[in-house]
Amino acid sequence: MKTTPSTPASAADDTEERTATDEAAAPDLTKSGPADASPATEAATGAAAEDDDLESDPYEDAEAVASSSAGTGAAAVVAAALGVISLSGAWSGRVAAERETLIGQIKTSGGGSAAQQISEIYADAWHTTALVNGLFALLALLVGVLVLVRPAFGPPAAGPQPGWIRSVALAGIALGVLGVLISVGMYFDLIVGLPTAAG
Repeated sequence: MKTTPSTPASAADDTEERTATDEAAAPDLTKSGPADASPATEAATGAAAEDDDLESDPYEDAEAVASSSAGTGAAAVVAAALGVISLSGAWSGRVAAERETLIGQIKTSGGGSAAQQISEIYADAWHTTALVNGLFALLALLVGVLVLVRPAFGPPAAGPQPGWIRSVALAGIALGVLGVLISVGMYFDLIVGLPTAAG
């Protein structure tokens, strides 16, 4: 009596069982989606998005610098213009001087000494002109200083202050200082003395 060996059949069954078990245990690599994303991948994606948000647009930066420097540039030009006016004289100073001259003429119309006429007609007008020019010079000095110290005390600017603004502000300050010195000399008769009456 011959017996057929059962070993090959049982080996085939074992191989099929192992293959089925391996397929059930192995992860499905063909399907991927948002639910399968790992925390590390999500963190890297979020960091990249934040970096994109933090990057500034160069056109927006240039526009912000231009808008912030427009006001300070205008103030620097105003300071320089006020300094020039303080040296050349303003129409308001001429009007004030003519008013003082008219008042002096009215006061001395009924008669008066030569010294009184000089004081009322000439000296008061001279001092009024010096006072008005000194006020313009002081304004030029203050505006120029404010332009220079604005980056230190004002809100932070988008970029550094342009060089031409500092140059024009310094010119306004220099003209303002010169105008103040000349005005003080005029007001106290240090540059040109008042005429004196003879005898």
